[in-house]
Amino acid sequence: MTVACPPRLAVLALSIAAAFAAVPAVAQNAAPAQPPSNNKATELQTINVTAEKRVENLQKVPISLTVLTPDKLEAFGQAGDGVLQLASRAPSVYAETSYGRIFPRFYIRGLGNSDFDLNASQPVSMVYDDIVQENPILKGFPLFDLEQVEVLRGPQGSLFGRNSPAGVIKFDSKKPSQETSGYARVSYGTLGTANVEAALGGALSSHWSGRVSALAQHRDGWIDNTYTGKKDALGGYNDRAVRAQALYENGDFNALINVHARWLDGTATVNRANAIELGSDDFVPGFDRDKVAQDGRNRQHLFAWGSNLHLNWNIGDYTFTSITGLERATTYSLGDVDGGIAVANTPANAQWVTPFPSETADALPHDRQLTQEFRLASNPQDRLSWQLGTYYFNEDIAIVNYDYNTLANHALDGFAVQSQTTKAWAVFGSSDYKITDDFDIRAGARWSHDSRDFNVDRILSPIGGGTLNLSASPHDARWSGDVTGTWALSPNVNVYARIANGFRAPSVQGRVLFADFISQAKPETITSYELGLKSTSWNNRIRLNADVYTFTMHNQQLTAVGGDINTTRLINARKTEGYGAEFDLEAYLTPNFIVTAGGSYNHTELKDKNLAVAICGAGCTILDPLNAQGNALVDGNALPNAPEWVGTLTARYGIPYGESGEFFVYTDWNYRSEVNFFLYDSAEFRGKPLLEGGLRLGYDWNYGKQEVALYGRNITNRRQIIGAIDFNNRTAFVNDPRVIGVEFKTEL
Repeated sequence: MTVACPPRLAVLALSIAAAFAAVPAVAQNAAPAQPPSNNKATELQTINVTAEKRVENLQKVPISLTVLTPDKLEAFGQAGDGVLQLASRAPSVYAETSYGRIFPRFYIRGLGNSDFDLNASQPVSMVYDDIVQENPILKGFPLFDLEQVEVLRGPQGSLFGRNSPAGVIKFDSKKPSQETSGYARVSYGTLGTANVEAALGGALSSHWSGRVSALAQHRDGWIDNTYTGKKDALGGYNDRAVRAQALYENGDFNALINVHARWLDGTATVNRANAIELGSDDFVPGFDRDKVAQDGRNRQHLFAWGSNLHLNWNIGDYTFTSITGLERATTYSLGDVDGGIAVANTPANAQWVTPFPSETADALPHDRQLTQEFRLASNPQDRLSWQLGTYYFNEDIAIVNYDYNTLANHALDGFAVQSQTTKAWAVFGSSDYKITDDFDIRAGARWSHDSRDFNVDRILSPIGGGTLNLSASPHDARWSGDVTGTWALSPNVNVYARIANGFRAPSVQGRVLFADFISQAKPETITSYELGLKSTSWNNRIRLNADVYTFTMHNQQLTAVGGDINTTRLINARKTEGYGAEFDLEAYLTPNFIVTAGGSYNHTELKDKNLAVAICGAGCTILDPLNAQGNALVDGNALPNAPEWVGTLTARYGIPYGESGEFFVYTDWNYRSEVNFFLYDSAEFRGKPLLEGGLRLGYDWNYGKQEVALYGRNITNRRQIIGAIDFNNRTAFVNDPRVIGVEFKTEL
């Protein structure tokens, strides 16, 4: 199996390899910029990861991998940010939503899914405490009391299987232990933004330990509705979550049970009618982020809970693991989709006039996911380590789509009920064999079987009334796997080469309120080639990891959203190509100054001369050629929501004060280049490059166990279009304004 390497990728690979190979050699001989003082640690700590379902040093795992530690997550999350805060915080990672806080859509290396239906599958798998979160509603669980977050880029078809061709984002909660530990953190800022979280854990008996953690986030409404005259009508929320864990340890056996839940009440995404100027991607003159004029309603509710049980037996040279998971959720989300006022309602401001009203709601009255995994793994040995496993997945969901007539006092125009049952099972295995002291090879394979039964009933609708029943039962079975070779050039420098493939199971889309058909997408497959380097240098004060990659995807599942046909439709692109480069850097420049940086270049391109999609339903400037039916031909386009450049930078400088105290300043900056919102190119529906920054100024004492700080998020108060709806006007979603606040934290 061979692949032609694009010339630009070849040049990029050689340049990066040469530069990174030189850095460790120079750094090893460099004198420290400043000798250690006050016994302050100046070496980077070893980071252990479980990317391959066993504990390993980050530097020894031959995968493009970024780890987000608790200090970074805490800095991002003070202003009430949810899981979407991970956007642009790691190379090649982007995230967005048109649904609010409960429905994040993630993209890695440009691969993702912009579908907003509640049964949408995504090529980025999110795994929380070893349990895959399949439904997009489950993916939004808040981030608190975490050990770390691991971002695995590229296909993960061997150990994680279905629906992970782009990668995996893996969340690990802080586990109970016999040692008493805990923390409490409280913050308050502008817009009535409040964040309270706490955790407490320790021994319950000689064999039992426990840990309980909780989070509460609040924001006041801050967007005025000038049509109703209500001030601070939109933008607020109350988001609460709790997690309880109990760990039993007795000799070679341990058992961990986890129970968690989340409650959310608040505002869905606020749509802004006619916010984009015709012929450009600028706001219309006079646009005000703090005001809308809407004749529809907006509210959102979610309740989700789950439990999982981890059992581990150490049997001599082997460890047997059982992981059982149950996840359940219900939600309701109602929004003024057109984002303005229908003509018949005689608006006071022409900017907000829309051709017709659209007020829709989606409900998930039932979502039940059951998973079971068994693994048998060898314990660490001199040359060979391996693991074998089986996996079972069963999901049963029900979805209700509602359409309301705003002109008839929000009367129900029609609704549709979807039901879907998905069953999947797999067997998998992987091995790592150290051929010599300097070279080892890893390989993995997985056989997966996936079946889905889908049914939808439409009861009345704006396009014909009456009833409609449609169904589909796609299924698929296939192999996926990977092979990796790793060379140790020195004790501190490894290089690796990896070939991996993966797939996404068949999908069904049945949003039939404005259509009389369902659409299906065939399985998508991907093959990826990756060259990487992992290094530490300067007396373990610098950690530099980098890689270059290329991939080819066949039958990529895409969603043609909205447009002038006013519905969503699944399609397959014949071929998609991509290539790029990524790096992560962490460095102690002085004992009191630490910097981290990450960046990526990601090129994606659709290769399908016959692929055509519906264009916008309102005025817009199409840049693609059109076929005879007036649809846009998208061959050669980049994927939607796929920035070419992503960059992140953090820096912390401390000034010691007294025996155990320190004044500090911490800043983080995150950049992504321009993104296109839809499959077709237009002058309007794209987001300009975005740079946002955060700042913390504070003092900690008692060796960091207590801390008080002033913080700011989006400190430049950047105003940016971050998403759009194109079916009846140039509707935009907008980022949040600057938030400034104060925070206090204490640890046991």
